Amino acid sequence: MPHDPLQQYRDRFVGAESDLVYFDGNSLGRPLKVTAERLREFVLEEWGGRLIRGWDERWFDLPLTLGDRIGRTFLGAAPGQVAVGDSTTVLLYKLMRAAVAARPGRTEIVVDRDNFPTDRYVADGVARECGLALRWVDVDTSAGITAELLADVVSERTALVVASHVAYRSAYLADGSALTRIAHDAGALILWDLSHSGGSVPVELDAWQADLAVGCTYKYLNGGPGSPAYCYVAARHLDDLSQPIQGWMGATDPFLMGPVYTPTQGIRRFLSGTPAVTAMLAVSDMVDLVDEVGMAAVREKSVGLTEHAIALADEHLSGRGVTVASPRDAGWRGGHVTLHHRDMQRVVAALWERDVIPDYRDPGGLRVGLSPLSTSYDEVDRGIAAVRELLG
Repeated sequence: MPHDPLQQYRDRFVGAESDLVYFDGNSLGRPLKVTAERLREFVLEEWGGRLIRGWDERWFDLPLTLGDRIGRTFLGAAPGQVAVGDSTTVLLYKLMRAAVAARPGRTEIVVDRDNFPTDRYVADGVARECGLALRWVDVDTSAGITAELLADVVSERTALVVASHVAYRSAYLADGSALTRIAHDAGALILWDLSHSGGSVPVELDAWQADLAVGCTYKYLNGGPGSPAYCYVAARHLDDLSQPIQGWMGATDPFLMGPVYTPTQGIRRFLSGTPAVTAMLAVSDMVDLVDEVGMAAVREKSVGLTEHAIALADEHLSGRGVTVASPRDAGWRGGHVTLHHRDMQRVVAALWERDVIPDYRDPGGLRVGLSPLSTSYDEVDRGIAAVRELLG
């Protein structure tokens, strides 16, 4: 079994001591043990004790202070460009609408056919709402959107490119810098979905010269079910982009309660309603942990886990007709591995009955999600052994 220099951190997660094999941390991360105490303390002291005063003392700025910490730790983003609030879907809508409005006269949104369904659905809705067309990129579902594929479809008609940094099905890791440059060369903006990369692989939004990005916090940021998403808007766009959901938290003087909406300056203008303060506490705990460990070490463990899963699949499952539907080169692979077999839907259902928890993605894909700080190599061994047994 490979050496694991981060093994000691696994004990900080709830349930890590059990025999359950958890291959779904890329959908919902395990909670940290410290979060249970933090939530108890918050209810009894900060919420219960300070009550409405909490807004003046800390909560009002939490979407921005936590956003800056996420930007620094996970996204390669300088302060003042990341805010936490709303769901991933709502933030995708806000940024897509803002982007196409900033490119008047252009008629297309570019998106690949294997992008996450929400991204495609929101792009379709925005296109219909704004009288635009979708320009589809056909991709290999065992890979993802490449520089060559994108270059073939962008043009002077392109207003916005929507791309996932890590493909949800295959874990293909897109070239952020190259795809951003191709979009810009065509005069378009680019919106990155970081939901499967933030907290798993290094992201360098400022270095890429990215325009916009959205990511969730309940996967590798371990914020819990329904925890709020984050958005990134490059500093150079903050004064020019207008988001479509005008709420009081993004107004110049929220407590004036004035008759006319005037957007405030900076990233706060992309907030709308009252932020989910309680849900941000767990995210803050995970930011603390990754600050302690370092993203370089997290990525090294992620590569090790996915390499181990692929090696076991080759050794124990290939003879049973299983193929690896993810890139084999770690430089092009995110934090999960998809294993393909025509019978995987049945296998996944049977695994859940055995407390082995992957997820299933059509067609025939068992997705092995490997959250670097909470997944052990022993889990990978036991999980792949269970798949082998069920395939017969």
